[in-house]
Amino acid sequence: MVETARNTRQRRAVGAILDDLDGFASAQEIHDILVRRGDKVGLSTVYRNLQYLVDAAEVDSLRGDDGEVLYRRCSAGHHHHLVCRDCGRTVEVEGPAVEKWADRVAAEHGFSDVAHTLEVFGTCSECGA
Repeated sequence: MVETARNTRQRRAVGAILDDLDGFASAQEIHDILVRRGDKVGLSTVYRNLQYLVDAAEVDSLRGDDGEVLYRRCSAGHHHHLVCRDCGRTVEVEGPAVEKWADRVAAEHGFSDVAHTLEVFGTCSECGA
């Protein structure tokens, strides 16, 4: 359950950066942009606000190939991501076959109320050219 929290200056600043980004970014990258813009926000505050936004389902997070957690403002509703390993370009996709498979496998093993995330990493057409 997400706690009710104030919409602080720092949270608004982090949110504004996410609104401007096209792809996923690390907390460090977001922090660096804030610092370059003159915002006095500590890295731990960026992490804390990103986690709040993830818990509130306002931001998606995924673990990149190198293990680092990346963040992006995403559209509403359940979806998956295609992520370019080279440039980070991200495309949101629906996966009804994945949803059916996950529900079937969960039921076969006695699980209910399941959730999942799916990120597919590859090379986009621009980077592959």
